[in-house]
Amino acid sequence: MSLVSDEVARPETVSAHDAVQEYAALQPDLRVPTEQFIALVTSLLDDAGINYVSVTGRAKSVASFAAKATRLLDGEPVYSDPMTEITDQVGVRVVTYLHGDVDAVAGLLSDQFSVLDDRDMGRETARQGRFGYSSRHLLVAVDPVKGVPAAYETLKGRSASVQVRTILQHAWAEFEHDVRYKGTIPEEHVPDLDRRFTLAAGLLELADREFSEIRDTLQATMGGQRLTIDEDDPRISASDLATFLAGHFQDAGWSRTDHYAWISGLLLELGITSLDELSGLLSSIDLEGINARMGYRYPAGAVRRLDDALLAVYGSRYLALHGNAHREVALRTRLEKVRAV
Repeated sequence: MSLVSDEVARPETVSAHDAVQEYAALQPDLRVPTEQFIALVTSLLDDAGINYVSVTGRAKSVASFAAKATRLLDGEPVYSDPMTEITDQVGVRVVTYLHGDVDAVAGLLSDQFSVLDDRDMGRETARQGRFGYSSRHLLVAVDPVKGVPAAYETLKGRSASVQVRTILQHAWAEFEHDVRYKGTIPEEHVPDLDRRFTLAAGLLELADREFSEIRDTLQATMGGQRLTIDEDDPRISASDLATFLAGHFQDAGWSRTDHYAWISGLLLELGITSLDELSGLLSSIDLEGINARMGYRYPAGAVRRLDDALLAVYGSRYLALHGNAHREVALRTRLEKVRAV
């Protein structure tokens, strides 16, 4: 999606020099929408309960734009109109732990935004029988029908390029970029360097699969562990809660580490200070009914599942908790859904 108004007619071919000058004037104005896209994506991930490592972003630098705008292919410019064809002027990056989470994030973005483009670079590389760069690239814009919360209304008409990759894919891409950016590689070393990067990419893909197997094994066995109690702290510890929820919601994914501590605080506000109390509460709830009413379209983490269960039981009291002050509007919408007949 172009950041330039459709009402302004642009020439068929724009020189790279003119495009760079135009972008240099525009670039400072991209910083606020970039921060807003980061905040919006983070909010969506947290609300959905999808586990992730980080959400970061940047407004493309003028130097980076210029390097891209001046690219040539067979002596001809790659971009005839860089301002409209270079679509990563606003960039967001989501780093996850496991490959399955990449698909979950992409599914969430597809559900909440208009997706203008979606490329799975890893699959494209695999179809060529190679190992190498792996990342999911989505170009998203605010959906004119679904809209966005009022705080993000200014994002209408703008687009953002969102990269989604695992932490291992991120490590490979960052190191490869850093090495090649340092300077020209002597020609005699290029084949060996390419081979080594290919080998590393294959090993990291294998490691991604092994980490997924480790996660699945742990989730299937964590529920039976005996837990210790800290008599000096009335809260259920984040680690104990994580173990308990893994056993109770075995079909749910892991949540972010800090989210276990956060919802433990909400449990304390409700007066729930032991896993026995929490277990008794959950056993009295129609969890399958809640799942059916919520209709999760992507794997909701264990904390999100508990969050919805508490919302269904406590209703307005849950909304009024101090720890929920920042998301009361979103919770009201979910409350209507979770209590629908």
